Amino acid sequence: MLGRISLTARLTALYTLVSAVVLVGLGALVVMATERHFVELDRDFLKDKIALIQKIVQASGPGAPLVPQLSGVLASHQGLFIELRQGEQVVFATREGVFPPSAVGAAAAPDQPTDWRVGGQTLRGMRALVEAPAAQTPLQILVALDTAHHAHFMHKLVQTLALYLLAAISLSGLLGWWAARNGLSPLRTMKERAQAVTGQRLDQRMPVETVPVEFAELAQSLNTMLERLQADFARLQDFSSDLAHELRTPINNLLTQTQVSLAQKREASVYQDILASNAEEFQRLARMVSDMLFLAKTAHGIELPHPEAIWLDQEARALFDFYDAVADDKGIRLSITGQARVMGDRLMIRRAIGNLLSNALRHSTADAEVTVTIEEQDGTATLCLNNRGETIAPEALPRLFDRFFRVDRSRSHPDSDGAGLGLSITKAIMLAHGGEVSVTSVDGLTSFCLVFRSPLAAQGAAIGDAPNG
Repeated sequence: MLGRISLTARLTALYTLVSAVVLVGLGALVVMATERHFVELDRDFLKDKIALIQKIVQASGPGAPLVPQLSGVLASHQGLFIELRQGEQVVFATREGVFPPSAVGAAAAPDQPTDWRVGGQTLRGMRALVEAPAAQTPLQILVALDTAHHAHFMHKLVQTLALYLLAAISLSGLLGWWAARNGLSPLRTMKERAQAVTGQRLDQRMPVETVPVEFAELAQSLNTMLERLQADFARLQDFSSDLAHELRTPINNLLTQTQVSLAQKREASVYQDILASNAEEFQRLARMVSDMLFLAKTAHGIELPHPEAIWLDQEARALFDFYDAVADDKGIRLSITGQARVMGDRLMIRRAIGNLLSNALRHSTADAEVTVTIEEQDGTATLCLNNRGETIAPEALPRLFDRFFRVDRSRSHPDSDGAGLGLSITKAIMLAHGGEVSVTSVDGLTSFCLVFRSPLAAQGAAIGDAPNG
């Protein structure tokens, strides 16, 4: 149930509780200070009266009547009670029963007032001793004051403070609610912006400059997330469009050839040629579907099927043998330098290198050279494949590894049946191995590099014998 309480309500309740504690504490301090002040006033008053009585007693001669003189002291002071005792005998008393034994006993401190109740009255009194003329023992002076006027004042004060506290706490609650609501208004603004985000409106951003510092990091994080979503959604739209375009070509070819073949009867050899052509298109579609399934798996992270120690130069030379005929047709020379050993899946790494080599042979100029350079340094192994050809525009380099991306869509390569997924697959393979792939193109020299960060890369020269070139 508490989890459903709004943050505004929680802050309001907390602010009200803190205000109530502070105000009640302040009210208690006021009451205690007032009580202490009254005690000090009464103590000074009682001391003054004791001093006056002592003066009267000491000034009176033997046998002089004390009653008239003490009655004069009481005449101008309502609620004042006096009693003189000599031992256990009461010499003078304004009223009997005012001073109980607890008020005159040894427990009562001589310099501090003592409170007690008699007949519904609350009295505050003090005691002192005085040497009387011709008296064998000192007289004990007992003075008490009725505190009814103090009690009445304190009762009114407590009532006033209670009303003030209730009003102040209520006002604090309202101010707390207003402060919490206005303080959380940036969250409501961010909520409205978030509700406006749809698949067609991913350009909405959270206000960063207009929100408090505490919300700025949250707003920036949400903006970063929205930017990623927008970029991913744009790539998904481009991918869907490219996929439809790539699938449309072979499907149209199959449909056209099938419709033409069904238009009239033909010889068996013609049907065989048409079926052979259709089979090529089906193979192209099958490879495209297989590549797309592979990319879909790697997008969510995969474990290497068969990790093992692999010599990169051995795999590159094996691919040289496979592509040797294509290289000879274009008069391209293949060369390799360096060696390194990494941990990975042999078929996946060979496919990554093969994609780069096929791409290099396709775009390299005739009678040029394609070189593979392998280096090992600081725990990483790098395989770079270099070829001479047309310089790739700098703005196109970041998109080379996107699915179905081609630098020049208007230009086709009749010697290739690729669908523009080779470099994307190479990137996915390197990510699965914890590495990366990069590309540079300057003055006609294009270089693709595979970077492996495998423990064996730093120990390749020490593990086993290096392969023979």
